[in-house]
Amino acid sequence: MSAVRKNPDAFAFQVMLGLCLIWGCQQVLIKTAAVDIAPVMQAALRNGIAAVLVALMLCWRGGWDQVGSTWRAGLLAGGLFGVEFLFIAEGLKLTSAAHMSVFLYTAPVFTALGLHFRLPSEQLRFLQWLGILLAFGGIAMAFAGGMSFEEMDGRMLLGDAFGVIAGLAWGATTVVVRCSRLSEAPATLTLFYQLAVGFAGLLLIALLSGQIGAVSLTPLAMGSVLFQGVVVSFISYLTWFWLLRKYLASNLAVFSFITPLFGVTFGVLLLDEPLSVNFVIGALLVLLGVVLVSAEPWVKQQLRKLVG
Repeated sequence: MSAVRKNPDAFAFQVMLGLCLIWGCQQVLIKTAAVDIAPVMQAALRNGIAAVLVALMLCWRGGWDQVGSTWRAGLLAGGLFGVEFLFIAEGLKLTSAAHMSVFLYTAPVFTALGLHFRLPSEQLRFLQWLGILLAFGGIAMAFAGGMSFEEMDGRMLLGDAFGVIAGLAWGATTVVVRCSRLSEAPATLTLFYQLAVGFAGLLLIALLSGQIGAVSLTPLAMGSVLFQGVVVSFISYLTWFWLLRKYLASNLAVFSFITPLFGVTFGVLLLDEPLSVNFVIGALLVLLGVVLVSAEPWVKQQLRKLVG
């Protein structure tokens, strides 16, 4: 018998606020440490560290017995996870951490579209279609702010596109998990597949592209990798899965969209990144659209309260 999930309380809000702070600063951290360690290498090493920690947890709590029935979907999910971080890493070389934070969080829109065509129970409703239109309209407006023949603007536009592709890969990963036997597997096993396959793929790319040697073991580089591997990829992800088992996912999703706001704030304050009017308006449209898509039950509940 599955546990009854409840509405988020003050404790859940505090935990989500901490998670959003952690997730929001990671793009800034990757970009800051890029002078000492290439972003692809950062992504590979963080996945490797977290994969070892998750494997130890699987040995302790169990879950390896389901590898035989899930490994194919696990490899696909892990490959998509690696693609996501590849485009994040390469995109951060071209665009700002603030832009990447917003475009990456288009993932729920792609998830909703994928599930709409794969699962009859996940058909999109009116508010969700409206959210999708708003999100893509916001992407177009944010892109329009970078439309220029100047070299730097052209590079930023390509980096922004990489951010959207990373969001697409993230969304596709979720679709694979939901539509395969991974949906019934322990969250730790699913996370292990993503981390382990992502580590192997990103390390191979770093080796072939010559980035594996571009590493300076400075305190900044080691601190960035350890923070991403232990705090972000291990502790925060498992905490998120724990929250999903106790609280309603749609309501938690609303809190999770604070993350790109933190990402933009950290990018502006710590990296002195500029923001165009087009991007700010576009980003707000994207976030509003994503909220409508991912938290449609919560939005309808709030609308009923206003009408009533």
